[in-house]
Amino acid sequence: MKDPLDLGGRVVIVTGGTRGVGLGITTRFLEAGADVVVCGRNAPEAPVAAAGREAFFVPADVREIDQIGRVVVATTERFGRLDVLVNNAGGAPAVDAATVSPRFSESIIRLNLIAPLHMSQRANAVMQQQPEGGSIVFITSVSAMRPSPGTAAYGAAKAGLVSLAASLAVEWAPKVRVNCLAAGLVKTELSHLHYGDEVGLARTAATIPLGRLAEPRDIGDGCLFLASSLARYVSGSTLLMHGGGERPAFLDAARGK
Repeated sequence: MKDPLDLGGRVVIVTGGTRGVGLGITTRFLEAGADVVVCGRNAPEAPVAAAGREAFFVPADVREIDQIGRVVVATTERFGRLDVLVNNAGGAPAVDAATVSPRFSESIIRLNLIAPLHMSQRANAVMQQQPEGGSIVFITSVSAMRPSPGTAAYGAAKAGLVSLAASLAVEWAPKVRVNCLAAGLVKTELSHLHYGDEVGLARTAATIPLGRLAEPRDIGDGCLFLASSLARYVSGSTLLMHGGGERPAFLDAARGK
């Protein structure tokens, strides 16, 4: 019996797949034998590779609809098919919601919600023509499910992805499965911008029941599961990967901590 996590012969697009969480996702799919296409505004300094396999890079800003189309076309021209799309590109710096410019807020929503919708439309058009259909995964965040002070527009956009996945799972069934992966706190090369130095990282990790921040590879494992036949009956769902969540503040407050 074939290993259900062996994606040999499958073709995967990972947006923003050259660094951070996206790199962890790309690495796991390469290790699973898939052909992987990654896109970003800037080419990586070195090829993205793992297990003797190298990802194919397409320069693209996913906020631009014509560039989204270019990624999908380049993928099908090179590999002849598209089986999995992971909408990973996103993010937002911390800002004050009371004073931030409307243009900034619109750009955050465009990157984190509108771009994944447009990319998914293009991918679905290909997947619907394939006998095996396909799988689409949105990388959302715990910010979609709890207050997100400092990144309000980001949290709202990520919440939108949860609703979007549920709706598309109905519209595009049975050929295409659509799911979300809600990531908790992840340790990347940009973690210091959110959690501070090593002491800050350690203090943050201590608030998580499993005692550590996620590694990008952890999120890659979740994506691999959702894209595999092990998740063949999973659609319209959100896989929550947050290490047990965050310790409720009232527990410490009640003890005077």
